[in-house]
Amino acid sequence: MSFQQRPITFFPMTGEELRPNFKVIPAGTELWRVHKSKYRPHQFNPLLADIHFDGGRFEGTPLDPYHSLYVADSALTAVAESMLRSVAWNGTKRTIPYAAAHGRSLSVLRTTCELTVVSLIEEKDLAAVRRTADLLDDERSYAKARRWASEIRAQAPEAMGLVWQSRRNRPENSYVLFHDRFAGCHCGALEVVPERGFADLGSPEGIEEVNRLLDPLAAEVSKPLR
Repeated sequence: MSFQQRPITFFPMTGEELRPNFKVIPAGTELWRVHKSKYRPHQFNPLLADIHFDGGRFEGTPLDPYHSLYVADSALTAVAESMLRSVAWNGTKRTIPYAAAHGRSLSVLRTTCELTVVSLIEEKDLAAVRRTADLLDDERSYAKARRWASEIRAQAPEAMGLVWQSRRNRPENSYVLFHDRFAGCHCGALEVVPERGFADLGSPEGIEEVNRLLDPLAAEVSKPLR
């Protein structure tokens, strides 16, 4: 990966100095990712979110145009974070539409150097960046969360991403990584672990694997309509 860092242009969310707490991901750590199959396993999402509306919680925007890559501590957490959003209980199990698995892959990445990320895991970590759990839990304010991510990035130029406790598989962690903070990692900071993961989660074998993973969370992906 070879990225050129770009300047951040945004309207500050606060005049206060943030004092973020950092967490170091050691070299050799394995992280799991669910991604569109058209992307390489370690390819950052090249799309930017809208400033006010569409887009993920911590994706870059035209005001702060970084590319993002979401990973998790385990296969289950990666699948749950990708597929369990806004899925309601329906009887004894949560049913996930087949479209959530179609065209997606499950991959394993390994860090080749230490990654320094801002921790949002504990309440004290959120307080350090002048936020509460709403930054992570509120489904209605993704645009505001993206602005706060830019504020954190601006005040913590060494931060290569963020880490927080998964809302869908506590207490494991989810991460977002910022592509423009990897310029100093020679030879690429993430390598693909071969023969791990699943190339086609929408295949019959892929659906079986996803449902095996999701069974402890009482959730399953529906079969495709014939």
